[in-house]
Amino acid sequence: MQCVICKTGEVINDRTTVTLQRGETTVVIKNVPAQVCAQCGEYYLSEEMSGKVLAMAEEAVGKGAEVEILRWAA
Repeated sequence: MQCVICKTGEVINDRTTVTLQRGETTVVIKNVPAQVCAQCGEYYLSEEMSGKVLAMAEEAVGKGAEVEILRWAA
């Protein structure tokens, strides 16, 4: 598959760091399985991964965290 952003890079299975922000909370999740463009680094999460990442972020927001740094464990 080619990257839809840069149009030249090949997308490969890899891992990435996802950063999300809501209000005053910033959540960084490292080592998330994703498809990543070898050219520009743009990443694409599956529907399942997106749901899990969003659930992790919601938990951090619910705890009132200002900054939460997590490592993907699967």
